[in-house]
Amino acid sequence: MTDPKLTLISHPLCPFVQRAAIILLERNVPFERVDVDLSAKPDWFLDLSPTGKVPVLKVQQPEGGDAILFESVAICEYLNETQANGLLHPGDAVTRARHRAWIDYATQTFAEAWQFLHAKDDVVADAKRTAFRDRLSTIEAALVDGPYFNGADFSLVDAVYAPLFRYFGIIDPLIADPIFAGLPRVTTWRAALAERPSVRDAVIDTYPDLFRDHLRQHGAMIAA
Repeated sequence: MTDPKLTLISHPLCPFVQRAAIILLERNVPFERVDVDLSAKPDWFLDLSPTGKVPVLKVQQPEGGDAILFESVAICEYLNETQANGLLHPGDAVTRARHRAWIDYATQTFAEAWQFLHAKDDVVADAKRTAFRDRLSTIEAALVDGPYFNGADFSLVDAVYAPLFRYFGIIDPLIADPIFAGLPRVTTWRAALAERPSVRDAVIDTYPDLFRDHLRQHGAMIAA
């Protein structure tokens, strides 16, 4: 049976889109990527996305028409369950549930990191750096002997965190490196994800410049 045609509706900077792109690339699934301008959302996009956010995945149905999926984790779970080339969740139910819990933990971890990266003064930057570092310390205690979250095998939880770590390979190392100091397992994990072809290829070549421009446009202190 022919795989359904997949269209990933995207924005070049969105980390949540990257999660879905990483899974698609890991599974060697052909897909079309369509970027939208989130500052001037087209009507056709708002008709598809209940939240007005990306990613949205259009899945061409055998009987015609498209199924519309939204929310990055739901999209990743769908892709993991329906595409060939091996599952990206552990087979053991307890380990699989643990991974899903750490995927949920990523939500606030992203929020702390995002607020640190966009801080406009020292007070906010210091508070959010500390909060982000605390969450990384909690992850450090949960990691095994790497290089990935669950050891040698790349899994869905890795795809969820990879876009977060990408930011810290773009900003000034003098700012980024102290955050990860004393966290050897997180550091190993971060480095392994940065080298993963699916992670590298989930963004366009100009992504680092686009992200630096984004920080400058939003008045982020670290971009000064």
